[in-house]
Amino acid sequence: MTGNINCEINNTLSEGALEVIMRYGMEGLPRAIEILYNEAMKIERSRHLGFGHYEHSQERSDYANGYKTRKLKTRVGELNLQIPQVRNGDFYPSFLEKGLRSERALKATLAEMYIQGVSTRKVSAVIEQLCGFQVTSTDVSRATGLLDEEFNKWRTRPLGKYEYLYFDARYEKVRNAGSVVDLATLIAIGATEGGRVELLGISVKLSEAEIHWREFLTDLQKRGLHGVKLTISDDHSGLKAARRTVLPSVPWQRCQFHLQQNAQKYVPRKSMKKEVAADIRGIFNAANRTEADRLLKITTEKYKATAPQLSKWMEDSIVEGLTVFAFPDEYRKHIRTNNIAERVNKEIKRRTRKVGIFPNEDSCLRLSTAIIMEISEEWLLGKRYLPKIET
Repeated sequence: MTGNINCEINNTLSEGALEVIMRYGMEGLPRAIEILYNEAMKIERSRHLGFGHYEHSQERSDYANGYKTRKLKTRVGELNLQIPQVRNGDFYPSFLEKGLRSERALKATLAEMYIQGVSTRKVSAVIEQLCGFQVTSTDVSRATGLLDEEFNKWRTRPLGKYEYLYFDARYEKVRNAGSVVDLATLIAIGATEGGRVELLGISVKLSEAEIHWREFLTDLQKRGLHGVKLTISDDHSGLKAARRTVLPSVPWQRCQFHLQQNAQKYVPRKSMKKEVAADIRGIFNAANRTEADRLLKITTEKYKATAPQLSKWMEDSIVEGLTVFAFPDEYRKHIRTNNIAERVNKEIKRRTRKVGIFPNEDSCLRLSTAIIMEISEEWLLGKRYLPKIET
């Protein structure tokens, strides 16, 4: 029965659209697309329900519930859409869902151009090329306001259980009280027990001092963060102190990649650099913690005479990069470094570099939030980050 109804809809769809175009020519194109969109949404609702609009079945779990009117701006003009509804509210046409994501990207573009001081005339020209309609300075301001609301909701959304946390920070130049200062952008990434990762939050602070990291971590907890098994980061002194206060019982994995870089500062001769790097790599790639400790002891003894500062540094610091051995082998390469956070900051840098100096703290937070929201959405729709462990 559903197939017959879909055939009737398709016939109506084709005939109605063609009739409008034949009668009005290209001027009738907006109305023809309107018909196509409205009928396509009806078909999608029928498929969602599993039955045609007038069909009855004991297996039916939901029902059509009329239509809601919405205007949609497109390159061919403004369309009047009749969006099909269902009683339990869990249906939304797929093409409009994609449109919402595009609209969010458009708002981010408007905000980015606004931050960079692009004139309204230039903004209008760009948007007209992209979408077929102009925007005014009022539209830009309104979009920025709506964007701030949306971003604030995202930054304050409830959190849940995240077993692994990655932290990092970078600095942006921002105008403040007549001068240009470097403000720290703090980010947090969480991995769920299902292996998915998402960006949990972002904060723009005066520095990476302990108080700012502590406020950031405390806010994550207030939003419901729990179940943390391990934190991964570089050796930020402020973060280290804050972590001990807010997450005192959670182990810490110091980023092995940065440990390798840090070690080079203590190598007295250039000719030793490759050998030192290979020795440290051997420790990190050991089969287990016992073997790693054994190799560390041998290596520190090896350099006591030729590089005493390096030996002492390795004894104190390399051990902070061995916490990972207490966790599943399948996860080791994903949780032994902070590379995932480094990649996020690299993308933020790529996008914010165009701005140069932000006019204020809010504009810095706005654009940085837009970027990490896009990244987080891509992660949630993509593959899992941590591999599945076979039991």
